[in-house]
Amino acid sequence: MNSFLVGTGVAMVTPFTHEGAVDYDGLTSLIEHCIKGQVEYVVALGTTAEVATLSKQEKQEVVKHIKQVIDGRIPIVLGVGGNNTQAICDEIQAWDLEGIAAVLSVVPYYNKPSQEGIFQHYKTIAEASPLPIIIYNVPGRTGVNMTANTTLRLAKVDNICAVKEATGDITQVLEILAGCPEGFIVLSGDDMLALPLVTAGGHGVISVIGQGLPQDFSDMVRLGLEGKNKEAYALHFKMMEATELAFIEGNPVGIKAILEAQNVCQKYVRLPLVPATDELVDRIGRCMSTY
Repeated sequence: MNSFLVGTGVAMVTPFTHEGAVDYDGLTSLIEHCIKGQVEYVVALGTTAEVATLSKQEKQEVVKHIKQVIDGRIPIVLGVGGNNTQAICDEIQAWDLEGIAAVLSVVPYYNKPSQEGIFQHYKTIAEASPLPIIIYNVPGRTGVNMTANTTLRLAKVDNICAVKEATGDITQVLEILAGCPEGFIVLSGDDMLALPLVTAGGHGVISVIGQGLPQDFSDMVRLGLEGKNKEAYALHFKMMEATELAFIEGNPVGIKAILEAQNVCQKYVRLPLVPATDELVDRIGRCMSTY
């Protein structure tokens, strides 16, 4: 089992300046905020990082900066996804993977492959990658659901170590937990369902709100893993309003506004996203002031 994945990972945003440049000071602040909050690991260049709007050079510079700031203190997972299987294999092999613990790769979007296509896609990537692969099912973004049966087939493929499951379908999650082989990691990709997944036998979460409330969120997951459900759910309920606000206007719009309210980094995003509305900023400000 890749035990470093047990607990809370955070899918980090990419902070931007008002002018739209990558804000490296903000990125440093975010990393330190997460480490101080005792998250187990971070994910670089996931969908929350607005990776679709980053140039190749920006991606390389962002990952280099993350490595330098973390300096081995916690593991780093690298997001490498897309809808061209061979291009993903080539990209993984082209990266300097020193200091990277695993690769997170999303189900191919737009193409809408069949379940067999999804299976062969991931099998091909797993064979090409020198690092373990975390498969990532988020049909709300990709347009296709990777079924529990396909996930369980992939769980038996060498070099596929985990799934980030973000369907919001607890029945599908339970089917995966019931059938997965020993050592295969099941992670929530839905912040609201992270604790229910853990208490049902899952292993943790790759979270968005976890970077906004890292101490409470990572404590919640650890308590859940320890079977201390009453204490864990007390934290879950405490964070519910902030978690809801993080997604009302989409991800990462809300979480960036939450981070700005805590003076971690600024709320700016790149088009086609637009920053949080004044109404949402006000609601987040009131939530954070009384949190």
